[in-house]
Amino acid sequence: MIASRIVSVLIVVAAVGWIASGHVIGGSAPEAEPAPAPAVEARPPFAVAVARAEPREHARTVTLSGQTRADRRAQATTRASGTVVELAVRRGVRVETGDVIAVLSDEAREAQVSQATARLEQAREQAQARLRLIENGTLPALERSGIEADLRAAEAALAQAQAERDRSVVRAPISGIVDAVPAEIGQALQVGDLVAEVISLDPMLVVVEIAERQLGGVRVGDEAQVRLVTGQTATGEVRFVSSRASEGTRTYRVEIGIDNADNAIPDGVTAEARLRLAAVPAAPVPRSALTFSSEGLLGLRIVDDTDHVAFVPVDLVEDGRETIFVSGLPHGAAVIVQGQDFVVDGQRVAPVPMAIAARR
Repeated sequence: MIASRIVSVLIVVAAVGWIASGHVIGGSAPEAEPAPAPAVEARPPFAVAVARAEPREHARTVTLSGQTRADRRAQATTRASGTVVELAVRRGVRVETGDVIAVLSDEAREAQVSQATARLEQAREQAQARLRLIENGTLPALERSGIEADLRAAEAALAQAQAERDRSVVRAPISGIVDAVPAEIGQALQVGDLVAEVISLDPMLVVVEIAERQLGGVRVGDEAQVRLVTGQTATGEVRFVSSRASEGTRTYRVEIGIDNADNAIPDGVTAEARLRLAAVPAAPVPRSALTFSSEGLLGLRIVDDTDHVAFVPVDLVEDGRETIFVSGLPHGAAVIVQGQDFVVDGQRVAPVPMAIAARR
């Protein structure tokens, strides 16, 4: 037992000594080199469909809502006081300038005309008698000028009386359609009271409001296509463009004149006018290509010459259902039309022409 224990101890001591001798004699063992990391396979760039932007002169079209308005409207008012004894018109009839609309009664004016007529007759008879006396030499020739002056004064008095009597006749101020007749027979009216309102329907006006950013493209004389809510259509011409904005809407009034010789288009009908604005350089792109930058700007993403993505802000020239026209793009820019929402600025991509991408 004692011998076996001694042998065991010796074996352990020998083993420890052998291990220790390796460190002492041979020095520290060299560290093992780290195993090389496995190679990461390179990911191919993201493919996007692109289309070349080709800006060209584009005549924009804008559709504006408004309503018809009579070209002219005027009120037939009284020029003297009196009672309505005759009413020659009714609503809806057509009148020409100067037609009698109503007659007022005033005996005083008729009496003045009768008196002035009588005095004129008297002045004429006296003038004839005195002129004969001048011819006979009974009166001096210098009396001739006085005789003629008296005669002219009597004629002027009659003309004044007749003009005052004519004030009792109310006439149409313009040619058109009688729209309202508030006066009645037997009604006593004062100077300036309304008897009838006349509107001129030919030409008819279509009045619309245009935004300030579109104002520069509208000119007097431009052609416009008009469609009424009644289904009627017409071609008109811009007659007036306001130079002052509306206080409430900041829009500008535009008047379009359309032919209405048959008075078929009434006043106050809702209308829609299509105007072709002045041409501006713009590029057509798919509506779906529009996107927003991180700052919230509206624009398009393009691919530059190094195949990296860049964002370009644009201005909307005309908005269509599928195709829009924008300004601000460089000529020939490669616009991303598919995949623009899956890439970021500065990212390297693989651009594919739209025609090729559509066949895949």
